[in-house]
Amino acid sequence: MLNAQDRAIVKATVPLLESGGEALTTHFYTMMLSEYPEVRPLFNQAHQASGDQPRALANGVLMYARHIDQLEQLGGLVSTIINKHVALQILPEHYPIVGRCLLRAIEEVLGKDIATAEVLAAWGAAYQQLADILIGAEEGMYQQKAEAVGGWRGARAFKLAKRVEESSEIVSFYFTPVDGEAILQAEPGQYIGLQLFIDGVEQRRNYSLSALSDGGEYRISVKREPQGQVSNYLHEQLQVGDTLNLFPPSGEFTLAASSKPLVLISGGVGITPTLAMAEAALASGRLVHFIHCARNGAVHAFRDWADGVAARNPRFKRFYCYAEDDGVSPAADALGMLSRDQLGQWLPQERDVDAYFLGPKGFMAAVKKHLKGLGVPEGQSRYEFFGPAAALE
Repeated sequence: MLNAQDRAIVKATVPLLESGGEALTTHFYTMMLSEYPEVRPLFNQAHQASGDQPRALANGVLMYARHIDQLEQLGGLVSTIINKHVALQILPEHYPIVGRCLLRAIEEVLGKDIATAEVLAAWGAAYQQLADILIGAEEGMYQQKAEAVGGWRGARAFKLAKRVEESSEIVSFYFTPVDGEAILQAEPGQYIGLQLFIDGVEQRRNYSLSALSDGGEYRISVKREPQGQVSNYLHEQLQVGDTLNLFPPSGEFTLAASSKPLVLISGGVGITPTLAMAEAALASGRLVHFIHCARNGAVHAFRDWADGVAARNPRFKRFYCYAEDDGVSPAADALGMLSRDQLGQWLPQERDVDAYFLGPKGFMAAVKKHLKGLGVPEGQSRYEFFGPAAALE
């Protein structure tokens, strides 16, 4: 436990983190990834290049420092970190590396006049407190997944059983276990970790499961990103029969049990976790309003699936909004950006609904604002970022 002096010192650094936290975390990542190659597979280099990862860490460090006296005020941030760590198999031996680099970054960016021995000692104690919390929680989750029916710990070999082109940008990959044994049933909305080797270099990524996993296979649906090393490898090189390692499903952004109407709102590849959510909700008898936004019809994945479900099940209402008309694909229900008025027309008349939304950050910021303005209770409006967590304000 931190003593009162350490807590006071950490809280006193909050103004410095508010003004220079991103510079500090950028320096931290540059140092750690160059000096400790063993941790490189745990980080998406595209998120480093874009600055998303340093910004997310800066925000996390700032939140931790602000609430060092009342860690319960961190809310879901800790749970989000734990789930992402478990999906990538972060282990206790990784934490000392992060701690050493964080303290060096504090000293080198803030300077010795500010980063005194007392400040570094306080932050060392604060980091160890957080590391102990995360390590303990992650170990509990590792054990739970290993002991569950079909569960396992660490890497498990899976074979690519099928691949399906869903749009001009998205391909679905179906994986079955090489050992032929049962697999852990994932909750709707969870993601799974992949471990693969590209040109001899290990890479790890998390991808949302785009279908229920109770049939003995896992399905992910991946958008090809222009500079995405892993997504391009999956699209261009991974073939049926190839094997790679998967880590057990994880993630806390899951479909909560409820009888309320369910509204699923997605943009682009954000559609993937909503598919499993829709399947599970319909199986339980819920009304589902399925709203998807895409650039145009050519990149709209799973339209045939949603159209088919709507034709068979009157409890499933689907609506599409395209930013543009490509002149070839079937028409959408609306063109342009999703407006508040348009969303209001597609929501159930009664606003006491559970709403889940995913997509690009700007899209989610707009949807969050629209839902609040349309009367959907904020506590029933849920979202998740595919990459590093960020604020929607």
